[in-house]
Amino acid sequence: MHLYDVPLIFILTGLVFYIVLGGADFGAGIWQLTAGSGEDAERLRDLAHEAMAPVWEANHVWLIFVLTVLWTAFPAAFASLASTLSIPLFAAAIGLILRGATYALRSGARTASETRAIDTLFALSSLLTPFALGAMVGAIVSGRVPVGNAAGRLVHSWTGPTSILIGALAIATSAYLAAVFLCADARRAGAADLEVRFRRRALLSGVAAGGLAAGGLVVLHADAHRVFHRLLEGPGLPALIVSVACGAAALGLVWRSRFGPARALAALAVAAIIAGWALAQQPVLLRGLTLPQAAAPHDALVLVIVAVLGGGAILFPSLGLLFRLVLGGRLGHGVEAGPGPDAPPGAQAAPGAEESAGGAAPRGPRAGAVTRAAASGLRARAAGACLLAGVGLLTVAEAGWAHAVGVVCLLAFVVVGVGAVDPTGLAADQSPASRS
Repeated sequence: MHLYDVPLIFILTGLVFYIVLGGADFGAGIWQLTAGSGEDAERLRDLAHEAMAPVWEANHVWLIFVLTVLWTAFPAAFASLASTLSIPLFAAAIGLILRGATYALRSGARTASETRAIDTLFALSSLLTPFALGAMVGAIVSGRVPVGNAAGRLVHSWTGPTSILIGALAIATSAYLAAVFLCADARRAGAADLEVRFRRRALLSGVAAGGLAAGGLVVLHADAHRVFHRLLEGPGLPALIVSVACGAAALGLVWRSRFGPARALAALAVAAIIAGWALAQQPVLLRGLTLPQAAAPHDALVLVIVAVLGGGAILFPSLGLLFRLVLGGRLGHGVEAGPGPDAPPGAQAAPGAEESAGGAAPRGPRAGAVTRAAASGLRARAAGACLLAGVGLLTVAEAGWAHAVGVVCLLAFVVVGVGAVDPTGLAADQSPASRS
């Protein structure tokens, strides 16, 4: 493995997270469009809207992460992509802006007609963005993005058969992931009728996505023969087999109403197909540009790796806690917490989710309490990030300024680490008075 392979792994990992988590957000908007009319349709839209509330902003950070790492680690590739694919990139950005605006406006809608108009615009933007992003991937796969500033055709580069295929597959996959997630949310909320409706949608969209992926192999054979050959007969074949097996198993679990494991297998299927694409595409990044040619200088790659690993040491525990609370149904919004996503339909909520003995609903922790509870853990993670950055810059980087920054990071590790350990508190715990 070369140094430039590490940022590429970061990019592919970010793509997996964005397709799974951001894709589920897009799919929730798609199901709002197809909900129909009436009271049950409004309940379905409300559930889809509320399910995104805790995580919808965090989910789309992955797209920023992917673009930032691509920009800094492979600047020539980023410049070629951003110029040749400026139209679908702009369309995806417009979709994201409209989604954010309509999501915020929905809470201020005063009439049913205003709510329907906002939901419709939200759903249409949820179709636009995944299709545009998928079309960009299709342009890369089919070799329609050459190296150079706007060297490719601004329209035909992303409107080829492979781009249309992957754009449609992105929409179908988003709808499937969202339906599986919303099945669990409906069960947790005690809405058995909505669980049945989303389960039916999950099965239909899962079969559609699988059929589209299988039929798409014909398109790849005609439009991207090199990737097709390496995916079916070359290094990408094991990943393709894993993806097919996980996708079929996920559908089987949805059929049995085991939505928690189905989510995990669906995410693994996405990860496998991303890995298969990367293995089939290597070492070509764009037409006329290989991965070693596109890589930034050595010290720039070191800084990217150190920044991602150091930032991840601080960020990932918080993200993990957020999603663990959300997916476990323990992050309420002023409502009772229902049973877990894989509990039987008649299961009761866990103890502590009901109202208190005095009749008042339990209140969540105040902001100050949350900050105090997270302070020690945050200091420890920050110290670990400083240590990682210092060691990386001093041992891998070659420039003198990088070594200077590494020394500063190690000094910061000492200062922050002492605060995280809290020697004053340790001394108080070990004093004779505390032992008596």
